[in-house]
Amino acid sequence: MGDKNAVDKNLADNIPLLAVNALEAWYGESHILHGASFQVRAGEVVTLLGRNGVGKTTTLKSIMGIVERRRGSVRFEGRETIGLPSNAIARAGIALCPEERGIFASLNVRENLLLPPQVRPGGLDLDRIFALFPNLRERLNSQGTKLSGGEQQMLAIGRILRTGARLLLLDEPTEGLAPVIIQQIRHTIGMLKAQGFTVLLVEQNFHFAAAVADRHYVMEHGRIVDEFSTPELKANMGKLHEYLGV
Repeated sequence: MGDKNAVDKNLADNIPLLAVNALEAWYGESHILHGASFQVRAGEVVTLLGRNGVGKTTTLKSIMGIVERRRGSVRFEGRETIGLPSNAIARAGIALCPEERGIFASLNVRENLLLPPQVRPGGLDLDRIFALFPNLRERLNSQGTKLSGGEQQMLAIGRILRTGARLLLLDEPTEGLAPVIIQQIRHTIGMLKAQGFTVLLVEQNFHFAAAVADRHYVMEHGRIVDEFSTPELKANMGKLHEYLGV
């Protein structure tokens, strides 16, 4: 029996937390994703790299089920989610922090943090969120409209950490932020990884991505065209410059 349990555990360990296969997506008549395939293992930080317009954000939205039409396979914890509505996908344990952040301007910081429901055990309580983002404790009663861009980003990330989601989808978390805030976001992602969260990150800031992620997928024309681990980046900088135009 002990051997069987060990085999079962090994099989479970080999199943990726997220497995995307031949994913296609549309907005109206616009066909954005053309068969994207990749995997994210539990506890990893993985980035999607690529130029603007190649389908990175659409990939995150497709995983959440918030595009007009999608087909292919998106398996989370071994379960197919392609036919599920977005609210069921969120309850399964996936959370999206969108590029536009989605802060409710008329609500204060506390109200914004408490708004999303807890979907499963393991979410961070407010004290642990404030340990990651001390600025939020100081601005607890400030309305969303009164927050800086960096504070809004911290609030958007903090809000999904309460839900108990196991997989965090972060879309351009450093966009428009000052270097000191980018460093804080970098530290936060490291802390989340240490606490067992899994992160799929869309990021234009290549140096930030290289500093926080274990692996990187490169997208072109709605497909994954290459993959690098962080230790492999240095040897592949020429190829990356061609892909990213940097």
